[in-house]
Amino acid sequence: MKNYAWVLEVRTGYEDEYKKRHDEIWPEMVEEITASGIRNYSIFRHGLTLIGYFETDDLKKTIAYLAQSDANRRWGEYMGPLMKIEVDESIGFPYLLPLQWHMD
Repeated sequence: MKNYAWVLEVRTGYEDEYKKRHDEIWPEMVEEITASGIRNYSIFRHGLTLIGYFETDDLKKTIAYLAQSDANRRWGEYMGPLMKIEVDESIGFPYLLPLQWHMD
């Protein structure tokens, strides 16, 4: 199991709407996240900065699964106007943060 993190940004004024939409996340989106192999997924917010953390056994399979998911595509369209998202074109996923240190 490997761990990963990303940083994105909520657009100014959309902080409450971002929270609301995640409080009401579509069950089919949660199912697709799980089916993609993601576990232990959390999103934290500091001001406008979002920090996502998740674990998966195979990042390439996870990204490929989500890329073909209709629910994920629709969720991205739904959330896109609220966020600033930078995608790493080499993997088709938000830029992943390099791990600096870990303690068990």
